[in-house]
Parts: sequence; structure tokens; C-alpha cells
Amino acid sequence: MQYNKYTIKTVTEAEDIISASLAELGIEGIEIEDKIPLTEEELQGMFVDIMPQGAPDDGIAYVSFYLDASKDNTEMLKAVEEELKSLSEFMDIGEAVITSSTTKDEDFLNSWKQYFHQFYIDDILFIPSWETIEEPLLSESKSNDEDQIVIHIDPGTAFGTGSHETTRLCIRALRRYIREGMSVLDVGTGSGILALMAYKFGASYCIGTDLDPCAVPAVADNMEKNGLKDKNYELIIGNIIDDKEVQDKVGYDKYDIVCANILAEVLIPLIPVVKKTLKPGGTIILSGIIEGKEEIVAKTLEDNGYEVVEINEDGEWRSVVAIV
Repeated sequence: MQYNKYTIKTVTEAEDIISASLAELGIEGIEIEDKIPLTEEELQGMFVDIMPQGAPDDGIAYVSFYLDASKDNTEMLKAVEEELKSLSEFMDIGEAVITSSTTKDEDFLNSWKQYFHQFYIDDILFIPSWETIEEPLLSESKSNDEDQIVIHIDPGTAFGTGSHETTRLCIRALRRYIREGMSVLDVGTGSGILALMAYKFGASYCIGTDLDPCAVPAVADNMEKNGLKDKNYELIIGNIIDDKEVQDKVGYDKYDIVCANILAEVLIPLIPVVKKTLKPGGTIILSGIIEGKEEIVAKTLEDNGYEVVEINEDGEWRSVVAIV
């Protein structure tokens, strides 16, 4: 199905009221593009592994809406123009110029691909399915590619590829602590990248939890791409922090390692909950902690009977490793 995409160039202060006005006209599926950085609260609810690095906020915003290309949109566009004119009489809405283009359903699903490209985490190459391996496979500092790990990962529309600092911290910690045959719980699994890496490092059993049902096909696809389709993996949708049913499904006293790459505000209430899932002497790896909040995470771990053994940093992000 084809759509006509109409984009209004405006200012960030006006994007909300313009969006509300479009909704009142009966327009659905409004899209806003600006350069305002996401707040920690917004990031907390997204459970992504990586966010594209944006340019500084320039005060400009683009509000887009989509109308069926097979229909006559003249009257609706006229109503939009009249609404913009009315808004401009009592507030600054910028240029309010409307431009148009035609798009298809599949364009919505693939537009995010421009942000994700192959990258290394140490000697591990992560590559999306729409790219080919660039030569040389290894950087000049690596002598050969015999032990090269290549991970085929598609983040999908809601998840990340793992190149964010917080995910790097998790992957490096998993590599240090996983031993052959271990069991791993990955909270907030997203694209499944941490569970996938746990298998690559020697784990025999992984289970993931996530709030978003879209994680199910995303993880399944990434597992298959990396030859892990037949691994003993399970994904549970729900909030392990306050959902007893999810907690019971995950189980108790059965994991060698628990990992979670989420913001500190989510990690803190998670800490006492997942302690019940760990075997005696098990390890917890927590990341997604912005600089300055690692101390409260470490204190919460200690208050709940964990022993903090590592605090690592990558840029402005921190990870904390502890044992029970």
C-alpha cells in the first residue's frame, strides 16, 4: 500500500501543539523528528542497546503525517493549512512549510537501517544482514582471523545492535565470567545480543525476559542467523520486577550469571528480585549505569547481600559486577 507523506517544518516549541491539532483533524500515525536529546526517563522505557548519536539541538522540528495515496487528500490538506495558519496567529510555528513524498509500507520497516553498520567490540565483529564484511576483517593490530567471532545481528525497529558503551561493558564482563556449561538469565533482552554472546562464550542454557512482545521474533531471528536456533533458549514477556508469574517461570537458585543492561533506576529494584534466581556464588552483571550512579547501584547490591567485585567504565557509562 502506498501513502503520501506530508512533512511540516516547524520549531520544537510548536511540535506538540501541531501534533495535537493534526490528531483533532482525524490524522493518525504522526511522526516527529527533532534533535532534542532523550531524557533518562524516556530511555528507561525503551530497553534499547544503542541509540544513534544525534546532532546538537537546532530548535527545528519536522512533523510528518501519512495519508492514503489512493484517495483524494485535497480537503484534508486544506484543513491542515488552515489549522497551521490559525496557530501562527498566536504562537511561533516556524516556516510551517508542507512538503510531500510517496512511501510504501515496507519503507517504515526499513528506514532505521541507515543508522546501523558493522562494528567491532574488541575482536568480535558485529554485522547487520544488509552489509557484507569489509576487508580487512581484522584491524591492523590483530595478526590473524582464525579465532575471529562474527555475529550477524539485526536490531529490528525496536532494538539495538550492541555498539553502545553499556552493551560493550556487558559483553566484556560476560566473556570474563562465563565458563563452559553455565546458565544465564538476561533481563531486558531486547535483540537478544547478550544471550547470543553468552552462548558464544560457552553457556549451555539462557533465558531472557523483556517487556516488549516484539522481542520474540527479533531474538528468534538473530539466534537463527548465528546458528543458535536449536539452543536451549526461552524468552518470557513480562516484568520480572513485580510479576510473580514471570518470576516463577524464570525460576529460583538456577543461574550462574544474571545480566541486565538497563538504566540504574530499573536496576535498583531488580537487584533483590534476581538474587533469588542466582545459585550460591553466582554472578550479577549490571550495566546501563550513567556516571555518578554506580555508587548507589553498588550500595544497593551490598545492602542486599552481594559482594561487589568490579566497577568498570566506558565513556560516561559504568557497569558493576557482584557475586552472591
